[in-house]
Parts: sequence; structure tokens; C-alpha cells
Amino acid sequence: MRDLAVRIRQLRGQKGWSQERLAEEAGIHRTYLGGIETARRNPSLRNIVKIALALGVAVEELFQK
Repeated sequence: MRDLAVRIRQLRGQKGWSQERLAEEAGIHRTYLGGIETARRNPSLRNIVKIALALGVAVEELFQK
């Protein structure tokens, strides 16, 4: 989960987006996204797909180091 958290933060940072912006684009709550980015939350596959789509990347890219 830590690698996923780091990768999401990295991709979000490359876009220059805040957590709030990514959460809005993905249709999830900002605090939930914050929990994912700190590896405190275990996201469902559905939410992983939403985040990937919002970031404009394939789901597989979220799991690459």
C-alpha cells in the first residue's frame, strides 16, 4: 500500500493538483484520498480505477515504482 500511496502522490504532484482537486476529479472524498495517500486506507478496485482515470493513467501505472 505504501508504494501505491507514493505513486499517487507523485502523479498528482506532476499535474500540480491538490488532494482536493484529484478527489474532485475522481469523484471521491478528499479525506478518503488523504487516507489512501498516507497508506492508512485500503482503496477498493473501483476507487483505484477512478483515481487512475482522473490522473489520465492506466491502473497498472499506479503500481509501478
